[in-house]
Amino acid sequence: MKKMKKVFTVRTLRGLLSIVLLVVLWQLVVFAKVPYLENLPYPNEVTVHGVEAVQSKTYWLNWEVSLIRIFAGFIAAQVIGIPFGLAMGASKVFRDFTFPVFEMLRPVPPIAWIPLAILFWPTRELSIYFLVFVGAFFIIVINVLQGVSNISASLKWAAYSLGARPKDVFWKIMVPGSLPSIVTGMTVGMGVTWNVLIAAEMIAGQGGLGRMTWEAYTNHNIPLIVVGMVSIGVAGYLCSMAIRWLGEKAMPWKKRF
Repeated sequence: MKKMKKVFTVRTLRGLLSIVLLVVLWQLVVFAKVPYLENLPYPNEVTVHGVEAVQSKTYWLNWEVSLIRIFAGFIAAQVIGIPFGLAMGASKVFRDFTFPVFEMLRPVPPIAWIPLAILFWPTRELSIYFLVFVGAFFIIVINVLQGVSNISASLKWAAYSLGARPKDVFWKIMVPGSLPSIVTGMTVGMGVTWNVLIAAEMIAGQGGLGRMTWEAYTNHNIPLIVVGMVSIGVAGYLCSMAIRWLGEKAMPWKKRF
């Protein structure tokens, strides 16, 4: 227990040190007026604007709006994408029918769906939910499919030879065996969904961290732009931490290795 606490403390100190070094480098870059970066605000200017922002109700409403949009689209992508990926991995017939269409749509960037989303969904809010869904869906499906494909066939045949039924192999071998890939897909998908969300909020959103950052740009408020960027980074980091925590709870055996 003491050893774990010590490791956690060292990791925390290293993380804090990296943030301090980044701020110091930022200060030096602005002070030295490095070409193309001379218009960056000093860290203390951003800090002042950040303190003012966190004291306003609007700032936290933007957080709330963005988080609702993220989780609405992201959870929908997991609810549909995980079973879809498992089905493709479990059934060759289902995969033969669905994989070609899936593989044609997968390379289309989520941003390219924005015009259609705005045209065909009845509200802007639903169009943003859909874009977040698209950003996570293809990533989770391909990761789940890869996770099922990586399960050794000998495990399945051994289970069948011992009298296991197909549903037993599915629930007791394929689902647990693909869990690491599911968590990886969720983590990567969360990062992509934040990218998509911010772009969608800048183009068509009302409220949200992306819209706040865009409005700061239109008002030429550079320190507030940086505050918005930092806020987006912190929000994405917290969401990824939540997914890792859920992954550790779902896979307690990983702590033994």
